[in-house]
Amino acid sequence: MAKFASLLLLALLAISMVATTVLAADAQYHLSRQLSGQGSLKSYQCPSQCQRRCSQTQYKKPCLFFCNKCCSKCLCVPPGYYGNKGMCPCYNNWKTKRGSPKCP
Repeated sequence: MAKFASLLLLALLAISMVATTVLAADAQYHLSRQLSGQGSLKSYQCPSQCQRRCSQTQYKKPCLFFCNKCCSKCLCVPPGYYGNKGMCPCYNNWKTKRGSPKCP
């Protein structure tokens, strides 16, 4: 009986640890989504956020140039390396004269 009780206690502890890890990861996801909205950055944060955004492209110089330009106007850089522009409407909707997206 004592072995069964200790096994049950150990199983409950393991489940609790897994649940805590999942909840912490979920909270971090929602926190990062909140911090990436339009106007969420200060102008001095743009270079580091654009460096992150453009880190996986083969066209680093133009990506960094336009990202910094867009960030200074919109004070927002979408999360991730590509896509997710819906998080920053200003960043998403700024177009070139030809109608293509200005911001990477």
